[in-house]
Amino acid sequence: MNIDPRVRIGPLVLSNPVGVASGTFGYGAEYEGLMDLGRLGAIYTKAVTLEARAGNDAPRIVETPAGMLNSIGLANPGLEAFVARKLPELRRLSTSVIVNVAGSSEADYLRVVEALEEAAGPWSPRSGAGGATGQEGATGVDGYEINVSCPNVAHGGLAFGTDPAQVERLTRSLRAATRRALIVKLTPNVADIVPIAKAAEAGGADAISCINTLVGMVIDTRTKRPALARGTGGLSGPAIRPVGVACVWKASRAVGIPVIGLGGIMCADDALQYLLAGASAVQVGTATFVDPRAALKTLEGILAWMEGEGLAGIGDIGALFGRS
Repeated sequence: MNIDPRVRIGPLVLSNPVGVASGTFGYGAEYEGLMDLGRLGAIYTKAVTLEARAGNDAPRIVETPAGMLNSIGLANPGLEAFVARKLPELRRLSTSVIVNVAGSSEADYLRVVEALEEAAGPWSPRSGAGGATGQEGATGVDGYEINVSCPNVAHGGLAFGTDPAQVERLTRSLRAATRRALIVKLTPNVADIVPIAKAAEAGGADAISCINTLVGMVIDTRTKRPALARGTGGLSGPAIRPVGVACVWKASRAVGIPVIGLGGIMCADDALQYLLAGASAVQVGTATFVDPRAALKTLEGILAWMEGEGLAGIGDIGALFGRS
């Protein structure tokens, strides 16, 4: 049977529901020699901030049972270098590109988005994968994922993501600055994710992605000190998948916009749990450190499962949830 794997996120049509998560795949071009990037539904880039960030002190990564902790601290070359060096590479890619944006203040976020709008130029929906990606005139930016949920920075980040009023205000400000797809990335480090999800929707977001990493700590019993220089870090990997699936289940029933699920997806079965819970699309992150082609294998598994279930589109998956 013919399966239509496309997914709509606001004005953007992804060629399929499987993307690679921000912070786990660089800016995409780094993986060109390892896989066909055009087969990905989307690349969610490493975070871009107004100024260059060296990130947190080392050590910044430590393995945990069924996962890992990272305390990278949004290290990136900054907006100016991104526009000069990374944007030309992104324009060459034949898949949708969602630029992850972070900041220490609402003004920072807005300045980054406004600058990228100017640098990338006008965007309009096209047929096929993404907006203008993979075609003459590609802009290199098909949408933005607004990171209001990073637990590894001293200021901003997580603070924005725990306050519904701030999330709504920031989203509304960014919505006025762009016609591109606008996705707000939510934190699980709150008592209830639903008010934050509703705030993003009220502010004009086209979608929400959840979840970012959970705050965690590993202590080295030999040194009697935290294994990470900053103390705490963001927990990712299979250990957090049940939390992510629950957050998607709750958020997708509270908002009318698409939910993009991520957190601990290592294979197609993991991704299908998110899609059954109500996600419209997914992101593969930590798994790419184990296998750079994990996202493509996940996509292949999803399509094979859909064929076995006799499903024609991605949106049909969620309707099966709870049926015996």
